[in-house]
Amino acid sequence: MVADAGTLTGPVTGTAAGVPYLALPPAAGDAAAPLVLALHAFEPPRGEAALAGAIPMAPLPAWRVYLGLPLFGARLPEGGVPEVNRRGERDYLVELFGPVVEESAAELHRVADALRAALPVTDDPVGLVGFGAGAAATLLTLAESRLPVGAAAVINPVADPALVIAARERRSGAPYAWDERSRQTRAWLDFGARAEEVARARTPLLVVSGGQDEVVTPDDGQALHDALRPHVPEHALRHIVIPDLAHTIGPEPGLAPGPLTPAGVLTDRALTEWLHRHLTASTQVEPSPQD
Repeated sequence: MVADAGTLTGPVTGTAAGVPYLALPPAAGDAAAPLVLALHAFEPPRGEAALAGAIPMAPLPAWRVYLGLPLFGARLPEGGVPEVNRRGERDYLVELFGPVVEESAAELHRVADALRAALPVTDDPVGLVGFGAGAAATLLTLAESRLPVGAAAVINPVADPALVIAARERRSGAPYAWDERSRQTRAWLDFGARAEEVARARTPLLVVSGGQDEVVTPDDGQALHDALRPHVPEHALRHIVIPDLAHTIGPEPGLAPGPLTPAGVLTDRALTEWLHRHLTASTQVEPSPQD
């Protein structure tokens, strides 16, 4: 169902299937437009408004809807931030990272249905963008075919949670206690190893790596690309490196938009161009001649 475009000319906030969102309408036109869903990271940008400020994709003729992850922002558990921190200290992978990625991917289909009833968007496959842990949820969605996706992009993707565990070990100096449960969680969320499943629907995928990212390095992004390469048409897979992009975009606490940076502008431009080229189900987004 498509809602009346009416006065929807500026940012729209609300809740869809229990998930808070911030939606940015297409720059021009009041016809139904494609839907792009974007998922933030554990680090800045770690909220809907912060991610919308970092990657607004303003020229894209689509609704860009930025979703709050489970256990963040308005979805904090009882006990608030201290409780989230306690879960991370007890077992970061099994009690925090894994459950957030799983729930985020699991709820996307319900969220998309609710947004189609609330906003003037088409019924075509969605665009999907993820940053950091949100990128892991994006890859999980592709691997397990949880939602029809017309095109996707991942920024500094945590394609293997062992990368984040290693970074936490470097910061704290304390080793992570791997056990059978955490090894199973890692294997489930190791998308290089699951590359054939990620690529099963042949969804066009852009992998964006930050040249200054010490957690998920450009080599890690290239490894994901190389694992996917045998299973995806050449035109539907690309890996790019933004030289000055770090693991985070914006300052702490990462809930509000930070100042624009050259790296952020280049990232936003790359996402916009990729989705404009490949999210072609709508008549508003015409395919590039070389496609």
